[in-house]
Parts: sequence; C-alpha cells; structure tokens
Amino acid sequence: MLFIITDQQRADHVGFAGNDVVRTPHLDSIAARGTVFDNAWVANPVCMPNRSSIMTGRMPSAHGVIFNDRSLAWGANTHVRQFREAGYRTALIGKSHLQHGMSRNAVGDTGLQAAVDSPYPAGWDTLEHAERYFDGEPEFPDGFYGFDHVELAIDHGSRITGHHMRWALEKGASPEALAVPYTAECPGERRYRDWWQIYRPTYDEELHSSRFVAERTAAFIADAARAGEPWLAWASFPDPHHPMCPPGKWFDRHRPDEMVLPRTVDDPLDAAPEHLQRCARLHPSRQQYWVHPCGLDGDHDLARAAIAATYGMVELIDDCVGQILAAVERSGAHDDTIVVFTTDHGDMMGDHGLLLKGCMHYRGTLQVPMVIASPGRGAKRTSSLASSVDLGPTLLDLAGLAPYDGIWGVSLSPVLDDPAASVRESALIEDDIPDSNRSWGDMPTKTRTLIAGGMKYTRHSTGEDQLFCLDDDPDELTDLSTDYPTVHAAMVGLLADALIEAADTAR
Repeated sequence: MLFIITDQQRADHVGFAGNDVVRTPHLDSIAARGTVFDNAWVANPVCMPNRSSIMTGRMPSAHGVIFNDRSLAWGANTHVRQFREAGYRTALIGKSHLQHGMSRNAVGDTGLQAAVDSPYPAGWDTLEHAERYFDGEPEFPDGFYGFDHVELAIDHGSRITGHHMRWALEKGASPEALAVPYTAECPGERRYRDWWQIYRPTYDEELHSSRFVAERTAAFIADAARAGEPWLAWASFPDPHHPMCPPGKWFDRHRPDEMVLPRTVDDPLDAAPEHLQRCARLHPSRQQYWVHPCGLDGDHDLARAAIAATYGMVELIDDCVGQILAAVERSGAHDDTIVVFTTDHGDMMGDHGLLLKGCMHYRGTLQVPMVIASPGRGAKRTSSLASSVDLGPTLLDLAGLAPYDGIWGVSLSPVLDDPAASVRESALIEDDIPDSNRSWGDMPTKTRTLIAGGMKYTRHSTGEDQLFCLDDDPDELTDLSTDYPTVHAAMVGLLADALIEAADTAR
C-alpha cells in the first residue's frame, strides 16, 4: 500500500484536475487507473491538525491537535497501527509533522499552568526537533504512531534537517548549506525582488527533499519486497509548501510572465470578513512571520512568480513519484498495490488576492486533490463528497482490517465501486487559532465551515459568516448570507447538527 501525500498543494495544481500548464504525468497515471474525487475537502486547513485527522480518522477537536502548537498524543490510535498489528511493514519517509518540532514557536506562552499534565516521559514529543539530528539521530521508541521505520525531512524550502540532513551529508553536502534560516539571509539564487521566499537553492537538486523522499521510499519498498512482507509506505513530500524554491532546472520550468492569474485575483472583498480584507492588504514583504497569512496587495507579478515556482516544485514531486512507482513495478507488486494521492491542505495562491493559508476558508485552502487507485476497480471520476478523515477508514476497509473506537470518517469503498454512490451528506471543517498566538495577529480564534448540498457555509468566532453556492458560483464571489435568509438559516442549522454529531464520545 502506497500513500503519497504532499504539503499545501491546491486541488487544481495537477494535470488530472484539468490544469493544462503544470505537467504531472505520473500523478495523472495514478488518476488514470483510480477514482478521482473532485469534491474532496480537508478536516482542517492547517498542516498538523489535518495530518493528524488523516492518521486517526478523527476530527481535530477529537484527537486534540487543533493547531500547529501541540503534538498528536503518543497513544493515539491510527490506521497505520492497525496495519502494523496485522503484520504489515510500515514506513514514514519525509514530512511527519505529527509532532510540533518545526512549529513549536508558533504560539506564545499563556503564562498559566497547563490544563492537563502530559502522561508521557519527558522528550516524547521532541523527535521532530531539528537540533536532535545535528550530531546524530535520536533513538525512536518502538512504533512511531504505528510506523516501525521512520526517516524524516523536517523542514521546508532549502532548509535541510532530520534524517534528510544525515542523508545529504553522506552525499557530500556541506553542513553550512543545510540548516539555513527561514529568513532572507538563507542562501539562494535569483530571488524574487519583493519576497525572499521565492528563490532557487544553491545546492544540487539531488539533495532536495523530494529526491530524499523518492530514494528512501523506493529503498523501503525494495527491502519489503525482498523480505516477502506486505507493506504500507507513506511517501510524504514537504513541497510545494512555501518557501517556493524548486532546485536546479525545476526553477525554470515555467516563466512567471506566462502564468495565468486566478479569475478572482482582484476580488475587492468588500463584503468579506474583516480579517480577510486585512490579509489581502498585507504584502508578504511585510510579513511578521514566514508562515503568516498574507495577500498580494495588488502585486500581480508576485502572484505569477509564486505560481511559476510552485509549478516547478509540483513537477519535481511528480518526477519523484515516477521513481517510486517504478520501484513498485520492479518489486512485482504493481497489480497488487493500493495507491493513494492527496495533500494536507491547499494554498490561496492569489485567489481573492490572498496567499498561503490560515482562516481563509475559500476552496483554495479547503479543497484537496484526492485519488484512490485500488487494483481491479478501474478508472472513475466522482463528485461524491469526501473528507480527509475518510482516507484511513477507507484503507482499513479495503484491507479487511477492523476499525477502532472514535473513527469519525467513513469508508469511501462504495464510491470506488460506484462513482454515483454517496457515503456522506456533509463535510465539516474546523479551524482554531489559540488566543495566545503571537504570529498571526488579530484573526478569528475559531472558524467552522460546512459543505452540504452544493452549498458552503462558513462561520467565524467574530460573528462574521459567508455563504456560497459552489454549483452556481465556483469562484465564491457572491455571498448569499444576507440575500437568502432561508438558505442561510438552513445552513446554520446543518452546521449545528454537524457540530453535535462530531462531538467526541470515544472511549
């Protein structure tokens, strides 16, 4: 079983979604023999919460990782644990972000005692701290959330840490070129004039995180095949998350001046929540922190440069996916391997004049690419609703393994057999920012979105809301919340029902 996941990739940044600019032949080949979910959504539009939801099949409010500020509980049950207990060899290669090593400074200290004391030994959640790999590698306890083999690429952009760093050093990389800062001082070539996060790294492309993920995943598959053991591999690419820095030739795959801007790039956001209007005016050159939600402030050239660099990152990932698929072919398991492709969340990438993610509940951040290729089922395309929390339950179902208590997601297997089948009537999306957050400024602390019946309703803790008909208004330009009070009231009721249903009752 091969689970391919990227970080911060829009649903429309793949060829099989109809994008005729970005070239993704290997991802398209998976889509050509699997089921493409054109209506797939996140459980949360931030890295750690949604990754934890994919792993557990539970909503963030249930598993507890509601923001990039806490690690998934060590004892949390996951679908990977079930595969390991069933005799599968399991591996996580690349980005984990189930522990908050790289994001542990994302929020400030409340100055108060904690609500709950950790029951785990000191240091249990430091396995993704980059500094633990500078002089060697930490010893992992038996089973990392169900993975018995772990090789981490901890950081983004041209910053190389974790097992990725040890791997790069063995290939002859110089230490000073690896653990570079997330600032304009990091080494780079042809940096975009107004945003340090678009540049070409100075190292060879063979040292990049995508190559690391491909090489090490292929090695794991080969080892498992030689041992004659069933396997589950998570190939987790840190790209195309910003900084946007495809290495070598991949930086020049697309000319910025040839990139087509989103149709909504000049949306004035007159009726949008106040924080979205502020973000749109916050040019990334004025970011307080490198992951701070921001906007274009009218800078179309910046949007084109970001899109071009991101396409280069996506195409490098696709090339690396080809390496992994070739390893599956060599192992003789091509006709017996379930392949999943998705991402943890999207990116605004200029939609509505916004960039990056966070409290921006438009489809750019909320909708994700999702493909499940299950041997013997053939190619299909479906508009049936799906959520990130459904992936784990689906894999368990396909493998004939029992679920565990607390799973909120549902199996998508019926849709794999019949694309007209429906397994859920709505998809709930949670988004929380701790009150003590010091890097994202004045943003709503809680946001909830419900997708149901072709409608999308979002409510912020500020009391502001938005209502869109995705069927008639896919660009989300016409807010119906005021002019259609009956529809608005119905969606408020459905959101309340979904929140009640999602309240955790697991033992």
